[in-house]
Amino acid sequence: MARLTVERLTKAFGAARVLDDVSLAVRDGEFVAILGPSGCGKTTLLRQVAGFDKPDAGRILIGDTEVSGAGRHVPPERRRVGIVFQSYALWPHMSVAENVAYGLTVAGVAGSERTHRVEAALHLVDLDGYGERTPAMLSGGQRQRVALARCLVTEPSLVLLDEPLANLDVHLRAAMEREFARFHERTGTTMLYITHDQAEAMALADRIAVMSAGRILQFATPSQLYREPADETVAAFIGEGMVVPVDVREVDGAACVASLFGVPVRLRCRAPQGRGAARACLRAEALQVVSGRGFAAQVQSLTYEGGRFRVEAMVEGTSETLHFHAPEPCTLASGARIRLEAADGWVIPPPGA
Repeated sequence: MARLTVERLTKAFGAARVLDDVSLAVRDGEFVAILGPSGCGKTTLLRQVAGFDKPDAGRILIGDTEVSGAGRHVPPERRRVGIVFQSYALWPHMSVAENVAYGLTVAGVAGSERTHRVEAALHLVDLDGYGERTPAMLSGGQRQRVALARCLVTEPSLVLLDEPLANLDVHLRAAMEREFARFHERTGTTMLYITHDQAEAMALADRIAVMSAGRILQFATPSQLYREPADETVAAFIGEGMVVPVDVREVDGAACVASLFGVPVRLRCRAPQGRGAARACLRAEALQVVSGRGFAAQVQSLTYEGGRFRVEAMVEGTSETLHFHAPEPCTLASGARIRLEAADGWVIPPPGA
């Protein structure tokens, strides 16, 4: 196990700056997800940590050892980093045991020690007795576990996972999520997990770094990202948050009273919070249809989601569209005029706060 420290990392390809002053501190034994849309710089960051590319500026430390920095670049094979790719990358002509042993063979480990370590790695991923099979005889989830075993057998201090579930069916993803979680609990290995799927990140990670356009926007626990997004981009990206205008009227520490579409509402905020115009993040579960109070809206559409409906409604007198859930059976209809109330919300801190 090892800490991972990334300090002010910058990487450009031509005129495109793919990593822009990225800093990250991963604790020993922590499971961290790097989350963001395609093209945000996630895989480039992983390649820097693995040693496949050299940064233009900044430095990387694994434990107390600087592996990338000014005039220093430790090659991948000397970083004690294990990598699991989304494509499995298994040799089809080799058995499971031979695939797992490949890194040990290259490192010159042979005989009973190699056999013992291969068996131990297969046991860790619940593939005891599968050593003589070929990859073609395995399911997609089993192949991914072989790739994980091949990574672990070299006893890396840090494990990097690059979209490891992207090629699996939905039901296999859920099963492999549980496998990764159990593996992390058993071993306590420091893990950096690259993904564009926020459900995966929220389910697995101790903390999540949200990336956009080469920068880390927020690094926090899943709960904090959801409840207290640092800016509008994180608010809209995580959990389909709705970013709306509010007017903060009263402030009391970490709570405030604001005007939301002309209706007073109590919101959470970060102290010190100023009064006046601001932006707030609302979640679907905080919105509810009420009678005789709240603000007016008109239903635009209803989408059945199995046991409930997703309702989209436009706030009257504005261009703001909100969404919330209505249980089945649903009495609402497209075009219906309703009144909504927000039971909770978060005032987004102003830029630079």
